[in-house]
Amino acid sequence: MASYQLIKEVGIEGAVKLKTQDCVVPIDGSIDDSSVSTLQGRNPSSSLERNASTSSGRLVSLDIFRGLTVVLMIIVDNAGGILPAINHSPWNGLTLADFVMPFFLFMVGVSLGLVYKKMPCRAAASSKALLRALKLFILGILLQGGLFHGLNDLTYGVDIEQIRWMGILQRIAVAYLFSALCEIWLRNNEKVDSLQSLLKKYQWHWIMMGILTSVYLILLYGLYVPDWEYRSPHEASANAETYMVKCGVRGDTGPACNAAGMIDRKILGIQHLYRRPIYSRTEQCSMNSPGYGPLPPGAPSWCKAPFDPEGILSTLMAIVTTLIGLQYGHIIVNFKNHNDRLVLWLGSSSIVVILGFLCDFSGMHINKALYTLSYTCVTAGVAGILLAAIYVVVDVHSCRRFTTVLKWIGMNSLMIYILVACNIIPLVLQGFYWRHPRNNILSLIGLGPKSD
Repeated sequence: MASYQLIKEVGIEGAVKLKTQDCVVPIDGSIDDSSVSTLQGRNPSSSLERNASTSSGRLVSLDIFRGLTVVLMIIVDNAGGILPAINHSPWNGLTLADFVMPFFLFMVGVSLGLVYKKMPCRAAASSKALLRALKLFILGILLQGGLFHGLNDLTYGVDIEQIRWMGILQRIAVAYLFSALCEIWLRNNEKVDSLQSLLKKYQWHWIMMGILTSVYLILLYGLYVPDWEYRSPHEASANAETYMVKCGVRGDTGPACNAAGMIDRKILGIQHLYRRPIYSRTEQCSMNSPGYGPLPPGAPSWCKAPFDPEGILSTLMAIVTTLIGLQYGHIIVNFKNHNDRLVLWLGSSSIVVILGFLCDFSGMHINKALYTLSYTCVTAGVAGILLAAIYVVVDVHSCRRFTTVLKWIGMNSLMIYILVACNIIPLVLQGFYWRHPRNNILSLIGLGPKSD
């Protein structure tokens, strides 16, 4: 979504200088022979053993991966309501739609490994990363904070007391910034000539992943969640009712009493959370489950409660996904042989996927809304396997005849996300109407309701 655009200014394809008063930082994502090594000292003979460098130094597979992810996002956003099987899982479980967010975060990490390959001046690189993350975070608030009132509503504006602070772009901005700072400051200059030396060079990245995961697990399973209440409708209204949610538990990972929701309610405020929570599609809360629908008789009191799937606690594991992707980028930078890259990618991905399913079987269920450890491992591992498969097709065997569109989409993923997923194009088209706002371009082509 935003991985390419976040770093487009510094470019993967060439060297760009970040200037301060006394230093110049060349950031070069190209793959040169002097800085990469192979796991085995042999002469390349097959397509898998040839040097992975190209004249442009760009791996087309990275753009294709982004493009496929954007296409997947568009499909599930538009067809998820018709085909609930591909829509986001109401709570525990994994569907096609649940891969979109971690795939984008994974590619943010991979791209960072290329962007910060050469970086003599860390302060300048840090300031650039901070500025980009801030821009993306503000953009996310503007697009997903409630400023636009949705389709068929030409009004806009949001009460600051009700604005949603977190969202998809905000999460990507936080994960990008944290991972970029890790790449800038937490690595040494050790020469990489083996897997062991690769792990040693970036050992602090693995330590940070361990710290983030430990903090997440301690808070999720260790915090006590007391009873809490909320009002619905959420806006100030004489008809608003107060609902009490009974909890008084520790370590619960259900929709009502999990620590992630409690942290967001305490820090962000319940009025600033997402008001159409994914768990309202569960059987307890919807007569049309796994789709949205009216409340069934005897529905739990928490069914209408706000819950943010991009909340504070779950963002810790989103950062871990980005850091995992960063390690895959390191493999691109430090190993030039196709076979070496594939062995490391597929071996690592298989281990991570197995770990994820083991966590799921042990009770740490796969859950996107909570961004659980099992969800992190399975989705990151699948992302690595998919990247390896695309890499074999388009970079090893150069089968690129039908990849032009996907490559373009991948290189302009943020723009496409804003125009399509955030409904900017439909909102603009609805602004041009004849006599009545419902007689707009969308209604003319059969995509919107017409006036009576």
